[in-house]
Amino acid sequence: MGLTGESTGLRMVQSPKSIQRQPGEKVVALAGNPNVGKSTVFNFLTGLNQHTGNWPGKTVSNAQGKCERDGRTFVLVDLPGTYSLMAHSAEEEVARDFLCFGEPDAAIVVCDATCLERNLNLVLQTQEITSRVVVCVNLIDEAEKKHIRVDVQRLSKLLGAPVVATGARSGKGLEELMRQVERVMEQEPPAASTVQYPREIEQALALLTPAVERAVHGRLPARWLSLKLLEGDESLLRSVDTYLGASLLQTGAVAGAKKEAERTLRAAGIGAERFVDLVTAACVRKAEGISREAVRFERGDPMRRDRMLDKIFTGRVTGLLTMLLLLALVFWLTITGANFLSDWLSQGAGIVEGWLTDFFRWAHAPDWLYGALVQGVYRVMAWVVSVMLPPMAIFFPLFTFLEDLGYLPRVAFNLDRFFKKSGACGKQALTMCMGFGCNAAGVVGCRIIDSRRERLIAMLTNNFVPCNGRFPTLIAILSMFFITASAGVLGSVASALALTGVILLGVVMTLLVSRLLSRTILSGVPSSFTLELPPYRRPQVGKLLVRSVLDRTLFVLGRAVAVAAPAGLVIWLLSNITVGDMSLFAHCTAFLDPFARLFGMDGVILMAFILGFPANEIVLPIIMMGYMASGTLTSYESLDALRVLLVDNGWTWVTAACVMLFSLMHWPCSTTCLTIRKESGSVKWMLLSMVIPTAVGLSLCFLLRSVSLLL
Repeated sequence: MGLTGESTGLRMVQSPKSIQRQPGEKVVALAGNPNVGKSTVFNFLTGLNQHTGNWPGKTVSNAQGKCERDGRTFVLVDLPGTYSLMAHSAEEEVARDFLCFGEPDAAIVVCDATCLERNLNLVLQTQEITSRVVVCVNLIDEAEKKHIRVDVQRLSKLLGAPVVATGARSGKGLEELMRQVERVMEQEPPAASTVQYPREIEQALALLTPAVERAVHGRLPARWLSLKLLEGDESLLRSVDTYLGASLLQTGAVAGAKKEAERTLRAAGIGAERFVDLVTAACVRKAEGISREAVRFERGDPMRRDRMLDKIFTGRVTGLLTMLLLLALVFWLTITGANFLSDWLSQGAGIVEGWLTDFFRWAHAPDWLYGALVQGVYRVMAWVVSVMLPPMAIFFPLFTFLEDLGYLPRVAFNLDRFFKKSGACGKQALTMCMGFGCNAAGVVGCRIIDSRRERLIAMLTNNFVPCNGRFPTLIAILSMFFITASAGVLGSVASALALTGVILLGVVMTLLVSRLLSRTILSGVPSSFTLELPPYRRPQVGKLLVRSVLDRTLFVLGRAVAVAAPAGLVIWLLSNITVGDMSLFAHCTAFLDPFARLFGMDGVILMAFILGFPANEIVLPIIMMGYMASGTLTSYESLDALRVLLVDNGWTWVTAACVMLFSLMHWPCSTTCLTIRKESGSVKWMLLSMVIPTAVGLSLCFLLRSVSLLL
């Protein structure tokens, strides 16, 4: 094929003017809607997996790589996926600014052949900025399976730009794509298709464009820039002034022509909002017309199957019902599979602990060193791995499977109206789902929310859904105190359904607290956003496993182990250093006990939650250690044996319910807190993220205990 990849590492674009390049290198911008295979095109051409960073001042990722062809080097810049260049979001602003001010030598716009009409909107907007555009009609193989035929030559003629049909997964057509990119760089491109706007807007553009053209001296597309000036895009105007090194509107001719053009629009009854609507509608109509002429459906509606499935998965009633059933199924598979894997890992950890014990005896190490390192640090780390890894190793692949299948956007669609009523963003549904695996990952996922206000709401409430670290505690307590059929398939199904009910409570609290925040300290109007429902696709199992295991499971587990090791040392010291006739741990639990009993718990339970701040997985074993006064974390032979221990220490169904409520709603773990601090850029929001769920959890526990006493 003649294409070789070379990693360039991560480069930060420090200025909107241009990207760093070596002599002779050509820069190619890669744009496209989300879920059109743009990153697949990028990875195939550059020969590297996507390396991401952040655009300066934006929580939007970037990627860059080199493609060598026939002795020439092309620098491919993978722009964030966006539906338009209207700059209603950070992604749109980044893509627009790079196309306009990044001085790319050419632009590739990747489209989905199965829904070309929607994608052409971005193509037409890109052509208004640069004439050196190559259209990549990707997923042509999927279109053929659905009996969709794209007339590439007709499409090229209608757009006035080269069009190449590709199947990026197999590399089909990518050689021709790069050949066309070279051609548009070397030759004068043909006259691109121009969007014709309503007569009044065209008259206003005719008044403003000549003045803008004289002011920018050909450095920027005058017609498009005039359109944006009339639209009132302030963010673009700031970027233009930075790029030109002078204020465009301070140029007398431009300011005067703009006022005259605005008078023409006002005389026609076109205000700012109607202007944007008319411009958008004209672009959409143009895309529809081109699609009708270039696309042919050979067997009726190719999306018929997807529409039938969406009637179930996004129906007003069936959508929520199937969502709950799928959630329960995921939890059942996680619970059932995690039990076997956890036992195996626990046995392996016990064998390793035996080896370590033999080593310390052989080395004649003092008892305090053996206790601190083996019974403290190692035993806590072993607990975290054996308890946390199994559910993550099952949950994350299942979650990624639903993501690749195209189901998760349907979840956001189903929950959008609830989050809108709460004054939040519908995208928060996706970040909430990510929190099921790891709350820290859910907080990072909040980057997809454009509004800072709504992003903060999502961060502050993400902890109301339990992560994998809290699942073992919730499942164990449910099985011991609330499920009678605790053995076999029936017991695991009952656990999954009960756990689904607990999580529904967390979702309800997420909505209620989001509404409270949006009415008080984070008040504002919910923003609108475009939510794409991608076609249902068969997941690629190999990539799914690699992404879920390496990028999610091991990454989250590594961070948990890193904070669990010092926590193990602290726990051992508190349990083995005595003051008077009691350990420091016992003194702390005695001090906390009166306060904890107000909320249906005791001092040992509350102390376990405090010491479990680094990792929620160790809460239950710390409770066992406190009751047994063993000085080290202790495992248990069975749930029945653990239930006897808890009941002997005063546990009732009220205690169990309060522990579950507080486990569901209390401060985030240390990893999540640090992530919130980093993402929000403020210690204040991190502290607030700890106070809010803790206050809600204690309030519910107090209410439950009070009601139980009255009854």
